[in-house]
Amino acid sequence: MERARRGDEGAFAEAYRIVHPGLLGYLRGIVGEDAEDVASDAWLEIARDLGRFRGDGAGFRGWTATIARHRALDHLRRVRARPRPARFEQDLLELPAAGDAAGEALDALSTETALALIAGLPRDQAEAVLLRVVVGLDGPSAARVLGKRPGAVRSAAHRGLRRLAKQLKGRGR
Repeated sequence: MERARRGDEGAFAEAYRIVHPGLLGYLRGIVGEDAEDVASDAWLEIARDLGRFRGDGAGFRGWTATIARHRALDHLRRVRARPRPARFEQDLLELPAAGDAAGEALDALSTETALALIAGLPRDQAEAVLLRVVVGLDGPSAARVLGKRPGAVRSAAHRGLRRLAKQLKGRGR
């Protein structure tokens, strides 16, 4: 991270390759089909402000998730102000933490199916699940991104994952 902070393009490209897939999955859970556009906005801001970042790789993942979340919330506000005839995707923002149910629930599904199921969760649960399972943040990092206590994020993630597991059992998976 230090090399990337000092302007090493190769180091930044490597950080991007590691972080981008999880970040994109997180954004798909929040803004759906507009995730690529929101991710582009987020990466522009990340690149612009990288010199101010202090921390290691795990800290970078949390920092980028925070920036992406802010860009996603801005996007959702714009969409609400100027609605378009598309899917209603406002309830995708908050997902719960990972646990044993994460592997069982999400391993059996395609990415699209998993994100659609997660989108059906209450916002706090959805965003906690996305940050913990898709982005791979630990509890305290996810809590910082969401501006909540780690225990609240852990509980929301657990509730969301249990709900997903019940839905999957109901589908015969």
